[in-house]
Amino acid sequence: MSTNATPGEVPEDLTKRVTSFVDHQVIPVEHEIETDRELLARLRGAARAAGVFAPSAPTEYGGLGLSMREQADVLEESGRSLLGPLVMNCAAPDEGNMTLLEHVATPAQRERYLRPLAAGDARSAFAMTEPAPGAGSDPGTLTTRAVRDGGDWLIDGRKWFITGADGAAFFIVMAGTGADAATMFLVDAGTPGLSVGRHIPTIDAGFTGGHCEVVFDRCRVPSSAVLGEVDRGFANAQVRLGPARLTHCMRWLGVARRAHEIMLGYVVKRELFGSRLADLGLAQHLIADNEIDIAASRSLIRTTAATLDERGRANHETSIAKTFVSEAVGRIVDRSVQLCGGQGVSHDLPLARFLAEVRPFRIYDGASEVHRWSVARRAVRRYEATRTGGTTHG
Repeated sequence: MSTNATPGEVPEDLTKRVTSFVDHQVIPVEHEIETDRELLARLRGAARAAGVFAPSAPTEYGGLGLSMREQADVLEESGRSLLGPLVMNCAAPDEGNMTLLEHVATPAQRERYLRPLAAGDARSAFAMTEPAPGAGSDPGTLTTRAVRDGGDWLIDGRKWFITGADGAAFFIVMAGTGADAATMFLVDAGTPGLSVGRHIPTIDAGFTGGHCEVVFDRCRVPSSAVLGEVDRGFANAQVRLGPARLTHCMRWLGVARRAHEIMLGYVVKRELFGSRLADLGLAQHLIADNEIDIAASRSLIRTTAATLDERGRANHETSIAKTFVSEAVGRIVDRSVQLCGGQGVSHDLPLARFLAEVRPFRIYDGASEVHRWSVARRAVRRYEATRTGGTTHG
């Protein structure tokens, strides 16, 4: 892992602009998004005017083109509201899909799919996860298949927990195309044979388009729909998966920070046993643990971002970061709820909503247990390679 934990050369005023934008334009109206259909469009216009729109998208497609290091502070600030990343067009799954299209798509595919995605004119979905016995945390168990039919491909299979599927303009679909190989396909919404089913009820509600079942029944796509190379789907997907895990960490750390700030505002005013809650030892212990988790998470994110910028791949490092930060964020929000007492579990404060939203992060993008297994396996391989004089790459 790189030891360079310094953020990239983000202009200081950019991070300040994001902070100001989220504080003054997003947070005051974040509860209105479910009832005001025009709110998102208005806020996105304001984000463009403030120069904070599409921080991850390439500059040639209208984005800010930030490196991973440069995104660290910006996406963290965007995440201080659950609505912030959606408004700034840096939310999952679109942000990760933009990265994938930038690096893997053909020029024609980038023009057709990346340009409207970067502009905020379309949404997308990444269709990999399947019900058992199909691909979940282990993509090698993929059951969705694609077979050649003349100059086309026919896709058959069932996906579920596909974030943003309802209303997505297109899907990036992972399908098996060989005994141990897979290929990614770009499939437009409305293509015959593609159907979006039920929204799977989950404890989180922060993702536009839900987590849905998606069925492919002899879904015919042309050869031009192949994203990347045939049989190279798993390898090409790494362009997306590692960075997407880390940008999730950036955004969720913003949520945790806001929970911590709300809690601090409460404990300095709450009187208990003749003292401020903030001055009691048990409360101070929880406050200090939050500060430690925030600092450790931020350092790990920045170090891993530097590694991604320098090497392009950092599977080992992103697994470590995703595991630690997803669990730290849960601890931070939970402590904040605890210190706010009854108000913490009420809807007078957003903390209970935050707690429900961050809990699935330990499962989405690979469960913590699977990432720990991967980290341990790489550590053993690395040790064995040093004993035999070989090399490993993670």
